[in-house]
Amino acid sequence: MAYLDHASAFAIAGAEAVAAPWAAPDEGRIDFSALEWTVIAMSRRDSISSLSAPGPLARAFGGLFGLGRKSMLADPKLEALRRIAVHAWRRGYTLPVSEIKRFLAAGFSSGQVETLLASIASKRLDRSRSLNA
Repeated sequence: MAYLDHASAFAIAGAEAVAAPWAAPDEGRIDFSALEWTVIAMSRRDSISSLSAPGPLARAFGGLFGLGRKSMLADPKLEALRRIAVHAWRRGYTLPVSEIKRFLAAGFSSGQVETLLASIASKRLDRSRSLNA
């Protein structure tokens, strides 16, 4: 069985954890746990529509035809991480303010927002380069 190091799966090659010059020195943590990196990686497959609650008609058809939607994560902190990661995977740096507020209210720091965006942007760039090659 192979071992996958989730903690460094999204690390930017040659990059060090350096705070942005405009950032306050007490931004808190800038890294994520292995579980959090796993949530970020798994959110790559999710669409923006996975973030909204299904309406009554969608629930009825889902129950009738067995078309269920992916459920939200049980842990509210991990769900906030998943939501902001889905936005970052789909729209890059264009994050809704409401999602940033939800992310910060869940206990994450603004430094982690920057780490998340930089890591996902790096992976998106690598993917676009491989598709164009």
